Amino acid sequence: MTDSPANQPANNGDLAAEFQALTQGAGVYSLADRAKIVLTGEDRSRWLNGVVTNNVRDLAPGQGLYAFLLNPQGKIQGDFCAFNRGADIVLDIEGSQLAKLLPIFDHYIIMDDVLVTNASDKLTAVGIQGPKSHEVLQSVGIGVPELRPLQMVGAKWQDHHLALVRSESWKNDAFEMWIDPEHSAELIHALLQAGASDVGKDALNLYRIAAGIPAYGNDIRERDLPQETDQERALHYAKGCYVGQEIVERIRSRGQVHRSFSGFQLTAPCPVGSKITAEIGGATKEVGEITSVASMPVGSGRVLALGYLRREALNQPLTANGTPVRVQSLPFEEVLQGNLNSVP
Repeated sequence: MTDSPANQPANNGDLAAEFQALTQGAGVYSLADRAKIVLTGEDRSRWLNGVVTNNVRDLAPGQGLYAFLLNPQGKIQGDFCAFNRGADIVLDIEGSQLAKLLPIFDHYIIMDDVLVTNASDKLTAVGIQGPKSHEVLQSVGIGVPELRPLQMVGAKWQDHHLALVRSESWKNDAFEMWIDPEHSAELIHALLQAGASDVGKDALNLYRIAAGIPAYGNDIRERDLPQETDQERALHYAKGCYVGQEIVERIRSRGQVHRSFSGFQLTAPCPVGSKITAEIGGATKEVGEITSVASMPVGSGRVLALGYLRREALNQPLTANGTPVRVQSLPFEEVLQGNLNSVP
């Protein structure tokens, strides 16, 4: 790699090849743009369970989960994965959320024995994804046991201790190595020497969009409600009270929200933020918006998009920025299988 892990390039000149590595080979990438928050103190599990949307209280050591942080009005303030390491809990979050979430956490610590520490300068991660990931990891001396999604185990690479984490299930064969930042570039180099391919942010973003996963800051904003994002894996309805829980339960009891997170296929790119319109009752009405866009790097020039659509417009002809829009079920399975020439 010519760039340091903290300055991962958008792509390395061949987006199609990088995407193929993620779906058919082994793509390696830095996760230095993510942050690590460590929670210590006797009350850490109980306190966090009363703040976030998922059930941290019953999280077994070595296991993680995905959760939202809401405000009292039920709007999403951030998202992250939480891992129980036994002696502490680690929150793995997008680095851009750090400055916002730390003060919110501090606000909710009143008489609790909880210490919130930004450990991003001591702990970073390297990712590898694709069906050949096991083979590459084994070849550099990192054993890969059978792991559930978001399960972690201790491991060693050369003389360095690290944590091996199975990524969320939507990434299929994917792992993260949590390691001291000063050794991350060395680890990436070793993985590349063992046959992995260097993957930039554009390919990772294309895979995320094809998998139908919203990203905070793009597809999830402060005005969005949890059920609108269609990320049920972040919610636990029987865990008891937490910030914003009343709104989440009210929406659940009513059965639906007025708009939902959706996939789209376009015939030409359109800007993120473009409004989706439909002819309803003889008038042109705004019925949705585009929040993420990815153009296929080869083939027909098809464009994948994510966004929100009102339920009454599901069966209506749609346009965005003058471009026809077709609703597409998520995920985009053919693309995830590595076929960039075909979008259903």
